Amino acid sequence: QVQLVESGGGLVQAGGSLRLSCAASGRTFNTYVGWFRQAPGKEREFVATINWNGGLTDYVDSVKGRFTISRVNAKNTVYLQMNSLKPEDTAVYYCAAKYYAGGTNRRLSYDYWGQGTQVTVSS
Repeated sequence: QVQLVESGGGLVQAGGSLRLSCAASGRTFNTYVGWFRQAPGKEREFVATINWNGGLTDYVDSVKGRFTISRVNAKNTVYLQMNSLKPEDTAVYYCAAKYYAGGTNRRLSYDYWGQGTQVTVSS
């Protein structure tokens, strides 16, 4: 099993930056990690994903060029660097982990979830 704890959320003005962290513990070897977000009244949506060695990443179109996912396995931590933030990025951000490839942009394919961290972008 994998335990996940997100941090780094907060309030930022439009155009600003935040870096989210996802600290993992347990059986973290060979995991895929994804970031998802959920705004009030909306479904949880895929944001970004990264494979174990960091060689494969994927992003939802709305964040491409602004967000970067990365990981440092020696620290068991996955990061989401968010630049040029927009009010529509406001949401609770969750990290999630899975062991198997396939469906890495699908919420239901992930087995382990953190509790989330709030990101609020003011206009």
